[in-house]
Amino acid sequence: MLLSNGVTLRFGKRVLFEDVTIKFTKGNCYGLIGANGAGKSTFLKILSGEIEPNKGEVILDKGERLSVLKQDHYAFEGYTVIDTVMMGNSELYKIMKEKDAIYSKPDFSEEDGMKAAKLEERFAELDGWNAESDAAKMLNDLGIDVDLHYKYMSEIEAKDKVKVLLAQALFGNPDVLLLDEPTNDLDIKTINWLQDFLMDFENTVIVVSHDRYFLNKVCTHIADVDFGKIKVYPGNYDFWYESSQLATQMAKDQNKKKEEKIKELQEFIARFAANETLNHYDRGVAWSSEQLAIKGQHFIDKKLFTSHFAALFIYPLHFFKQQTLQSTSPPRRVSPFYFSSFYSIASILYSFQPSAFE
Repeated sequence: MLLSNGVTLRFGKRVLFEDVTIKFTKGNCYGLIGANGAGKSTFLKILSGEIEPNKGEVILDKGERLSVLKQDHYAFEGYTVIDTVMMGNSELYKIMKEKDAIYSKPDFSEEDGMKAAKLEERFAELDGWNAESDAAKMLNDLGIDVDLHYKYMSEIEAKDKVKVLLAQALFGNPDVLLLDEPTNDLDIKTINWLQDFLMDFENTVIVVSHDRYFLNKVCTHIADVDFGKIKVYPGNYDFWYESSQLATQMAKDQNKKKEEKIKELQEFIARFAANETLNHYDRGVAWSSEQLAIKGQHFIDKKLFTSHFAALFIYPLHFFKQQTLQSTSPPRRVSPFYFSSFYSIASILYSFQPSAFE
């Protein structure tokens, strides 16, 4: 399991990631998507430890191994093809070289023998005896001929270097696999092989790719990079795309309904403002229709929303009092519906501006 815990990364004033927390779990393939420049490749570098975040941490479970697809095709020119692949498991490769150095000593000592014994024990735990044959098989599957296996990387063609580096990343069954544009410069046959490999892969994969078809085939989740945040969705690329389009349409419909409701309330307030008999509830001054219209408009304004919200509750009582004083008839009982209608309007207004009451 790989965890990004509260990761924040800034370049000067630009915030690339802000408090990103994601758990990448075993058995899943996460497709990292987003606009160009959103920081997809940078986030992979944070996960691999190549870039240190300004805040937060990346946690890999103890004893697990993380493997990264290298982007520099010329970084291993001085090594053979088969060695370059086995270097994908750095611990195993280091043990192999230490063993070879000890056994090649002309004055092999007892201390060397004890050290070699410990190395052999760990070598066996890492399945080192099958390492070379496993590397050769992977190269064959990727279309690298046997006669190239022991040539130096500087001697092979650029298209084959890409395949060798891919074999290096996949070698040794890593616990977490980070792949940045793995299908670039690959032929269709190799891409199909890689798709099958990742679909059968039982550990964690995080991949950046612009190949929609590839993401549909291999991904179990989509991680969308947007405005400094990363949100994870279950399903492949097409499922994410359809879901995001539906969510966007629903948001538009909801905004349209809110705009219509605001318009209705504004019309109600405008009609209400025509009543020039309304007096201020705490003063004996009459408001003009123009003043009432202005006050009514402030129902929608956040700054004055709270005070007018209170006035909306007080008005029915004040209006009833004025009608009673002006009438010569005995006081009439006012229907509860009269008051409840004002409270309903107030509730609707509150739904548009709840933050005004915080």
